[in-house]
Amino acid sequence: MPIVLITGAAGQIGTMLRPRLARPGRTLRLLDTAPLTPGPGEEAISASVTSLDAMTAACRGADAVIHLAGIPGEAPWSEIRGVNIDGTYAVFEAARQASVGRLVYASSNHAVGFSPSATFPVEDYAFPAPDTYYGVSKVAGEALAALYHHRHGLDAICIRILTCAERPQTVRSLSTWLSPDDAGRLFEACLSAPRPGFRVVFGVSANTRGGWVSLDEARALGYEPRDDAEAYAAEVIAKHGEPDLGDPVLAYLGGEFALPGPDVRDPA
Repeated sequence: MPIVLITGAAGQIGTMLRPRLARPGRTLRLLDTAPLTPGPGEEAISASVTSLDAMTAACRGADAVIHLAGIPGEAPWSEIRGVNIDGTYAVFEAARQASVGRLVYASSNHAVGFSPSATFPVEDYAFPAPDTYYGVSKVAGEALAALYHHRHGLDAICIRILTCAERPQTVRSLSTWLSPDDAGRLFEACLSAPRPGFRVVFGVSANTRGGWVSLDEARALGYEPRDDAEAYAAEVIAKHGEPDLGDPVLAYLGGEFALPGPDVRDPA
């Protein structure tokens, strides 16, 4: 993939992926509303994914798009709809108009966040069970991916990312951690797999305390995780204590997102 457009490139995952997706002969085209300083083999575009015209211009000449941009957690419906749903539509439509062949979409485990622990490992392509408006937006993005594959022939891979961070910080993340290096391996597999069609895969490392989700489809694309949150387990448990299987945070895949609480509402 000589030219890869990354939306939301200034965010946490985008920042992790940039050095890990760099290759001789590849240009990473970085798009964000936040400031970006491109390095060797990179170019930066200041634009919002909510602008179809800007996205279509950014997609021209690209071989693949990695769509990371969006509100990264729960927010009022109008904000989620405007950025995470309408913006994702603009990205897919821009890719179609610019004849981009492949789009890798950063979905989330929160698309199936109400999957109960009794059903673990959650299967690839598990039916949506969103835990928030944010999770709903990821379900909508997966639906757009399916539509643009079946109607327009776009290769579209949705990654239901779990806890992508430099290191696990909580007891739950000892099971859900996706390391930066494994994130790089997974996204590279999505870029490199021959004719993947439409896929929905989970993004998680090879954690000793894992087994919460299937990795069959991710491995079918060529992903082989190498990192294990267990390397940090003693430190995490010393801080938070041994896992309590009765903790409601561990009752569902979505963790805290699935806990009871007031809805996030639009201002009156």
